[in-house]
Amino acid sequence: MNDKFDKLAKGLAQSVTRRGALKKFGFGLAGLAVASLGLANKAEAGDGSPCGAHCKHECAQTYERHTPEWDYCVRLCSIGCF
Repeated sequence: MNDKFDKLAKGLAQSVTRRGALKKFGFGLAGLAVASLGLANKAEAGDGSPCGAHCKHECAQTYERHTPEWDYCVRLCSIGCF
């Protein structure tokens, strides 16, 4: 438990540019909009499919895995899998 808290504290302590903060905030708002529309649940169904695996790989080329940006990218890509 302390390890997770330490990672969170270190992440919050790092300096962020205004542009970077706005970018992350924008991704968060876009993710919230997608989730509120119910599109996120549809995208999660494609995770086990070959298309879902392709989306994870492609998004990992741009974003670090398991970050909010990467999750958002995978969800948007996976919407086209249906």
